[in-house]
Amino acid sequence: MPGILTFILALLPIATVFLLLVVLARSAKLSMGVAYLVTAATALLVWGTDFNKVLGATVNGAVTAVSLLYIIFGAILLLYTLEESGGIRSIRAGFTRISPDRRVQAIIIAWLFGSLIEGASGFGTPAAIAAPLLVAIGFPAMAAVLVSLIIQSTPVSFGAVGTPILVGVNTGLSGQALVEQTIAPMAFGDYLVEIAVKVATLHGLIGFLIPLIMVGMMTRFFGARRSFVDGFRIWKFALFAGLAFTVPYWIIASLLGPEFPSLVGGIIGLLIVVPAARAGFLMPKDIFDFPPREQWDGKWIGKLDDLEDHRAGHHVMSLLKAWTPYIVVVLLLVATRTIPELKAWLTAPGRTMAFNDLFGSGINARVQWLYLPGTVLILASLFTLVFHRMRVGDFGKAVRSSGSTMIAAAPALLLAVPMVQVFINSASATMASMPIVLAEGVSSVVGGAWPMFAPLIGSMGAFVAGSNTISNMMFSLFQFSTAEQIGLGATGAGFVVALQAIGGAAGNMICVHNVVAASATVGLVDREGEIIRMTLIPMFYYIVQGGFIGLAFLAGGLNPWWLAALIWPVIVLFTMSRNRGRAPTVPANN
Repeated sequence: MPGILTFILALLPIATVFLLLVVLARSAKLSMGVAYLVTAATALLVWGTDFNKVLGATVNGAVTAVSLLYIIFGAILLLYTLEESGGIRSIRAGFTRISPDRRVQAIIIAWLFGSLIEGASGFGTPAAIAAPLLVAIGFPAMAAVLVSLIIQSTPVSFGAVGTPILVGVNTGLSGQALVEQTIAPMAFGDYLVEIAVKVATLHGLIGFLIPLIMVGMMTRFFGARRSFVDGFRIWKFALFAGLAFTVPYWIIASLLGPEFPSLVGGIIGLLIVVPAARAGFLMPKDIFDFPPREQWDGKWIGKLDDLEDHRAGHHVMSLLKAWTPYIVVVLLLVATRTIPELKAWLTAPGRTMAFNDLFGSGINARVQWLYLPGTVLILASLFTLVFHRMRVGDFGKAVRSSGSTMIAAAPALLLAVPMVQVFINSASATMASMPIVLAEGVSSVVGGAWPMFAPLIGSMGAFVAGSNTISNMMFSLFQFSTAEQIGLGATGAGFVVALQAIGGAAGNMICVHNVVAASATVGLVDREGEIIRMTLIPMFYYIVQGGFIGLAFLAGGLNPWWLAALIWPVIVLFTMSRNRGRAPTVPANN
């Protein structure tokens, strides 16, 4: 058990980020710069981390940040290319024909299309693709980022064809003597599949409400009346859309394992929900739209909001032709992640930029440029240039605009990710890393109630690491060990590891570099703290509900924890429905 002072010092980097970015609403550049200095100083002066290890972690973080910037550039380039080609105009018209209701559009694009992209690619790509697409069809930039981040929860544990489970949990638990002894005679591979099914079960029972919470958040912060109720009026359709994804998602996890729940669940959900929306199935009588543009708060608006439809009056291309570049993105992502020979070729050592044993620290950094989603997005943009018969000059304009937007995001990411890497790699000869010290401190206080707090640790790991996969790598063994110490056995320990995974997924909603990256794709600068404050609401619902359901399963049979799990969503939704902000003042000339 760490001492109180050690625990507080380990908490200092996270507290610095939270205070500056969320409480004081400072820019991500300033917040992450200060947090990096605090983290590095704590590691060197208190933890006794080797200086070369801090340098190695910093460079590794910088390399990762450059990879993220590459993805951002590709996502914005595709959007700007479609804007220049006239494709976005057709996509905008297509969504209006499905439904002019912004709540329906958010559910289809963010929840279902975003989940499909998460299943294919992961690593923040859904927000980078969905947010600019929402802006292009008329959403305020901040609203687009908010809804795109909220869905970075349920599908995340099976993102990138199951990477958080197959790499994250697998790396954290495989080959560990404690795990092998506890689960014997079961093979570890079978145990990992069991954990995956538990993860899908927990996500399904929690996540089917996410579309409803998402549209409630959207209308509360960006509707004319600033009311959750305007979002909740679509509750029948939102729950239908939630189940249209989570039910196939759970079935696929149970039958096929962790590779395809989010990907195939997203496809099935779209096939069910889009025709239903066209038919008006379960729709309310009212149609929600954002206030007129002149009433938008200035902080809602990003660079992409100022795009003009310079193609107005031109011939509108077919919807299939307009959507084909995004279809190409999905097909390429699926192919590169699921065809072993293609994946092996793209990730071969000769096509990987590797920096091994940085400064003698034992830390390695690598970039697989051809495998990154940014390459797929750039290829789709080049495909659009030819397929939409664009002028080279128009494509050049898209490249320049995308480059300037990416550069605006660079300082924050180049500080945020190195800070995270130093935090994770802070272990020394005498002290465990700061994240492990924090987790041990919490477990020593809560004891047998640990399953309630397991999702919190997972979300903390994702908040600082920006990845469900890395959070699972860091904490899966710790979660398993803690569960074993309080007498939960192999099955119970599997549930606790699953709670770690769903908490890590929920933490993606608030992780700094996901917020920075998603904001950058719509040209929204220095609003990251406000976005995190908003996404804390659904994240808090998610991890608390996960704790209640986990305790209910572990207690067995009918028990009071099931009642708590039924009451908690009601409390959340009721509290939201009673909360209404101040409506904006309408300009006098209106």
